[in-house]
Amino acid sequence: MTTDYHAAITTAALFDTCTAGKIEVSGPDGPKFLTNLSTNDLRAMPLGGGCETYFLDHKAKTLFVAWAYHILNAGKHAIWLDTTPGRGAKLFAHLDRYLISEAVELADVTEQYAQFHLAGPRAADVLTSALGDQLPDLAEFQHMERAFGRVPCSIRRHDRLGGAGWDLVCPRAVAVGVSQMLVAAGATLAGPDTFETLRIEAGTPVYGVDIDESRFVMEIARVPRAVDYTKGCFIGQEPIIMARDRAGFVNRAFSIVKVQGTDPLPAGTKLLREGQDVGVVTSSVVSPRFGGPIALGYLRRGHQDTGLLLEASAPNGPVPVEVLGLPAKA
Repeated sequence: MTTDYHAAITTAALFDTCTAGKIEVSGPDGPKFLTNLSTNDLRAMPLGGGCETYFLDHKAKTLFVAWAYHILNAGKHAIWLDTTPGRGAKLFAHLDRYLISEAVELADVTEQYAQFHLAGPRAADVLTSALGDQLPDLAEFQHMERAFGRVPCSIRRHDRLGGAGWDLVCPRAVAVGVSQMLVAAGATLAGPDTFETLRIEAGTPVYGVDIDESRFVMEIARVPRAVDYTKGCFIGQEPIIMARDRAGFVNRAFSIVKVQGTDPLPAGTKLLREGQDVGVVTSSVVSPRFGGPIALGYLRRGHQDTGLLLEASAPNGPVPVEVLGLPAKA
C-alpha cells in the first residue's frame, strides 16, 4: 500500500486533474440547448446545482460523458461542463455542430483553469482548515464559490472515488498556491496510479477506457443518476425508451469482478462461463481494499449475479473470477 493510497483511505489525498476538459455554455438558450442534446435535464438546475449527463448519437451510443454545473461567472449565468481529459475540444466541436440559431455562446476554458480532486475521510476537515471557514454539507454535484486567502475557487462535491470527494477549480495562474494551502492543511499529494486504483475499486467508469462510442449508454450503470425520462425529446432517446419499456432489460451490464490470481487482467480479456463468452474486461488493477486484483467490465445478461464464478481467458492461462457487482452509489 503506497503512502498516497493510505492517505486517501485514512485522511485526505489531493490529485491533479487539470487535464479535464472544461466547456462554458452561456446565453439564455444554453440550458435548453444542452438538455436537447444530452440525457439529463439542465433547464431547471438551480444556481449551485449540478448533475451527470451523457451526449449520445441517435442509436444511444455514448459520445461524451460530462458533469454539468450551473455557475455565475462575472455576473453571467452559465453551464460549466467538465468532461474526460483530452475530450474537451471534441465536445466543443460536437456542441458547435448543433448550434444553429440558439442564443448560446460556447467557450473552451480548459487551459484557463486548473483543477484538483480532494478525497478521503478527512477531506472536509482539510477544506475547512484551508478556507478558514466551515464547509457546508453539500450533496453530490452541489457547488459553491469560496476563496483560499484571496484566491477564488469553485468547490464541487463529486464522489468519484467511492467516498466523499470535491473537485476544486481555480485560475491556472494560482494553482500552485491553492495546492500548497491544501497540503499545509493536511492533504497528501497523490499520483494518477492511486487515482486509478481508487476509481476502479469504486466501480467508476472512465471514457476511453471503460466507455467508448460503441457502448450503449444503458449498459454503463449510470442511468439512475444521469438519464431523465420525463424531460422530452433528446438525441438517443428512442433506443433508451425501447430498452426500458419494450425489452425491460439491457444485454450487458457494468460490473466489478474479483480476480483469483496475482496479476491484473489486460483490457479486452474475455470472461467465460463453461467455455461461452459472457463478458469482457475494460480495466484492472491490484486492489489493496480487495486484497488482490479486481477488474471492471461488462457481463452479458444471465451472467451478472453477485457471487457467480466465471473464468478469465488470461495470457498465462484461465483464471477464476468472481462477480461482485457494483457499490450502491456507482
